[in-house]
Amino acid sequence: MALRRTLIWLCSLAVLSTPTAQDETVHQNCSLHTPLLELLQDAIECDEALLSAGSAQQTAVLLLSLRRLTDPVQKHQLKECQGAEPKKCPEAEVPDNGGLVCVTVDNKRYCKPMCNHGYDFGFLRISRLYDDCSEQTGYKWNTQYIGGNKLAVCNEDSIQIAGAKSAYFPEGQDCLTTKSSSQLQNSTIWNFTTELKNQGIQVQYSCKTCKENDSCR
Repeated sequence: MALRRTLIWLCSLAVLSTPTAQDETVHQNCSLHTPLLELLQDAIECDEALLSAGSAQQTAVLLLSLRRLTDPVQKHQLKECQGAEPKKCPEAEVPDNGGLVCVTVDNKRYCKPMCNHGYDFGFLRISRLYDDCSEQTGYKWNTQYIGGNKLAVCNEDSIQIAGAKSAYFPEGQDCLTTKSSSQLQNSTIWNFTTELKNQGIQVQYSCKTCKENDSCR
């Protein structure tokens, strides 16, 4: 049964990732009656011995299928903050091994960079909770990095001292883990909006986006 679920899962990945996904032949060969998320969960729970029994070629096919699925999914989730006011502001670059929490207030965009546990900011920013973009900044990000849309870099470091305590995801709770839970995501956004409200800034629109390093894609 576990083998059947794994085969269905792999077939589903191929259907969703191939350019000819609409082809009738593909639809005849693969059944998608079970929701994809359930299929993925089944595959994750499969016996490790079952997966290790595959050949090197089968493992490569699996990894390739995963890449072909996760690349478009990653690109899609990065679009979550697009279209926010002010629209003249370019999209802020999401740091690898971290994420961004962004809000709009009075036609001004605020984005708070965050690093995953085990990573720290390249620049000292304890008192720099966020970066902003508005008409006052010429619709460019007021960032520590000259030019472009890069707000922060998260470098691997066992000691996290460059940013405020709220600018780091807890251990075992990286950006995507946080975003996958409405409770965790709402809590992260609420923390940022509360920090802004303490400065007299009332939030109108918020979003959160993540970008994982290549090894996690």
